[in-house]
Amino acid sequence: MKGSMFMITQIEQTYNYAFLDEGSKREIRRSTLKAVGIPGYQVPFASRELPIGRGWGTGGLQLTLSLIGETDCLKVIDQGHDDSVNAVSIKRLVTNCTNITTTDDSREASVIQTRHRIPEVPLREDQILVLQVPLPEPLRRVESKEKDTKRLHAEMDYSSMWLRLYEDIVRWGKITIGADYPSMVNDRYIFNPSPIPRYDLLKLHQAEGLYLFGAGREKKIYAVPPHTNVVPLQFEDYPFEVETFEGSTCQLCGSTDTFLDEIYDRITGETIYQCSDTGYCSAKQKERKDSL
Repeated sequence: MKGSMFMITQIEQTYNYAFLDEGSKREIRRSTLKAVGIPGYQVPFASRELPIGRGWGTGGLQLTLSLIGETDCLKVIDQGHDDSVNAVSIKRLVTNCTNITTTDDSREASVIQTRHRIPEVPLREDQILVLQVPLPEPLRRVESKEKDTKRLHAEMDYSSMWLRLYEDIVRWGKITIGADYPSMVNDRYIFNPSPIPRYDLLKLHQAEGLYLFGAGREKKIYAVPPHTNVVPLQFEDYPFEVETFEGSTCQLCGSTDTFLDEIYDRITGETIYQCSDTGYCSAKQKERKDSL
């Protein structure tokens, strides 16, 4: 007990609450408010140094650290997993310099930080989902210069992006973009939804919760507020399509309507499927067990 009290005292003396200093958190919150006020617009911010490498979630982590409060409950996932190295490390950093609780159940969390996936359970109006973004600029596929992408956004000139999609169809017979699928927000800005699968993209449209996107290396914050239109770019004769898992079932919980990971079983030589969202899968397994 004495050792635990000593460790807590050391933490309180070493770190400011939620690691970042109060001035940094206020600056990030101001940028976040602007991003919420202009859906899809990339707001520059002064990205801080953190004890993790840039490109490993510093943008999302800075958003989480600037928003987290003493009464919040945090969930961190990486590609759907609660126990990956990235998720565990971020969760440990946040809990080491705050006194908040953590959970694997997205329904219990008030703040969810994620990389590459959106939880299966839809967000409520009292929840915030923070996405880690490696490359926030959707026009980088067609324009390498930052000053030119800013001009194209200002003029709402997205013809080059439409041409990029058309070239895909001519060459491959379909749009081949998987993750980072470009979408129109609030009928104004094309934005990058981060490397989430297309399966998750439709969850952003008219959602109840607040979606925040942080790119630490690129120093950008943008947002999709609640009840905002998010429409994937598509042609009338080549509509947007999501990944399909028809005929496949999660071997752990029996789910047939979730995003599934394809796993090769070396012992049996067969391909099996499991829910990508491990928190959802565990909760469903528990519900099935309790119902027996």
